[in-house]
Amino acid sequence: MTKRVAIFVSGGGSNMRALVEDMTGDHPARPCVVVSNTADAGGIVWAKAQGIATVVVDHRPFGGDRPAFEAALSAALERHSPDMICLAGFMRKLTGGFTDVWAGRMINIHPSLLPKYKGLNTHARALEAGDTLHGCTVHEVTAALDDGPILGQASLKVAPDDTAETLAARVLTLEHRLYPAVLRRFAAGIRAPLFITG
Repeated sequence: MTKRVAIFVSGGGSNMRALVEDMTGDHPARPCVVVSNTADAGGIVWAKAQGIATVVVDHRPFGGDRPAFEAALSAALERHSPDMICLAGFMRKLTGGFTDVWAGRMINIHPSLLPKYKGLNTHARALEAGDTLHGCTVHEVTAALDDGPILGQASLKVAPDDTAETLAARVLTLEHRLYPAVLRRFAAGIRAPLFITG
């Protein structure tokens, strides 16, 4: 049975595009809705152009009330009946009240080789630490930030002349390979981690 996937974005959604473009043919999943907390997110514009349903739930009117924001997200999702959620640059931390409901059915991509460098500014932190390897990780989502079982990692060698910007661009190319490959496996029920080198 084909899995229905909701994809959450906050910006341009390049990882969302990579996922959508891979969900064709014999892929065990299809996108059912793209959700954003930002009305002018480029990912929403692109998804609409592809004929994919879109929903915007602006977090700002909720102030710091995360449970209320998440209740609105849940209400929006109900209309599309997703089987799973992919976070693709969704810049809001979700609480256990939301993640527990989707435990084992929600995945995220993060631009570091977890458990290293949870949170932001991962590329600069890798350079500052003198890392020779860097990359990205797809993991199941839990209430803890950038935590949860690892489903896949893609790594590359850090070049001597890399800056945070060049490293970010190189890792993003890896993200676009890793995330679709992991989603294809995850939707088919495969939880063993996938490792890719760039």
